Amino acid sequence: MSMSSREMGPSVTPEILSHLGLANKTAAWGTLGTLRTFLSFSVDKDVQRLLKAITGQGVDCGAIVEVLTNRSREQRQLISRAFQERTQQDLLKSLQAALSGNLEKIVVALLQPAAQFDAQELRTALKASDSAEDVTMEILATRTPPRLQECLAAYGHHKNMGGSQELDNFQVEAEDDIKSKTSGILRDLLLALAKGGRESYSGIIDYNLAEQDVQALWQDEGRSTQGPWVLILTQRNPKHLTRVFEQYRRRTGQELEEAVRTRFRGDARAALLSLASVIRNTPLYFADKLHRALQESEPNYQVLMRILISRSETDLLSIRAEFKKKFGKSLYSSLQDAVTGDCRSALLALCRAEDI
Repeated sequence: MSMSSREMGPSVTPEILSHLGLANKTAAWGTLGTLRTFLSFSVDKDVQRLLKAITGQGVDCGAIVEVLTNRSREQRQLISRAFQERTQQDLLKSLQAALSGNLEKIVVALLQPAAQFDAQELRTALKASDSAEDVTMEILATRTPPRLQECLAAYGHHKNMGGSQELDNFQVEAEDDIKSKTSGILRDLLLALAKGGRESYSGIIDYNLAEQDVQALWQDEGRSTQGPWVLILTQRNPKHLTRVFEQYRRRTGQELEEAVRTRFRGDARAALLSLASVIRNTPLYFADKLHRALQESEPNYQVLMRILISRSETDLLSIRAEFKKKFGKSLYSSLQDAVTGDCRSALLALCRAEDI
């Protein structure tokens, strides 16, 4: 299910590009991510620099961060393979031995294939009941269909998650964990999203179907775990759902989210509200999550790391714009003020720049 900023609710893309002087050159920019393919890429030079950073007199954390946060994930995978070929050592394990704390976690996440990183986050969330709904919904609702399918395959087949030396005794599919860790509408929502069956936009507006969906949501009292809320919000394409949201407001006089707050409770309400937020405006959804992570008494480094890494090559510029627009302060400055420790430079590098 593709949830790009161009499809999900009001777009801030023109505003971002106008500030960059590339409003009419979207193809030249090519991405709304902060991290793009490094044009002067030399795998040999990067291998040598990383080797020197971990074998010299003292670990050169600055060099490690500079290399890994300025290369695309594909280029980082090439570096890992070349490092193994040239040194007969595993780059991930070598860096883990040299680093510690949150910087080590960020480096591990940067060097993992995207699908394995998502699978690890998904598995960790499903094993921790306090974050199951939030993280699971984030991953299942915002990844593209190909990446989601790769993530679910990695979930079931990757035993060695995150470089751990301990191997699982058996493999468990994501759907099995969702069924065992969740229940009710939350379980049905997550299972439906995991199937990746969201309809693609055909370019044709089906006014009759939109009206039928509004009617179904309006009449349903939210008492059944198998109802129109799950079907409509997980199967319809985002452009259709945007129209459904608008027609629901005109028909009932209230936003769809207000109906969710009235009719549902607990995890089901939280999950439905998160899904509605993703559908309306994906970058704003992530901006809100980043703001909450920064407002905690101790910044939630796991959330900051996951979002900044996973969105750095897709729409982090849009997220930054939404963050500044809603909270009146740039994401970069917010990170500077809240984040401390050895991972600060890495998170700031992923964010990339200040928004004036």
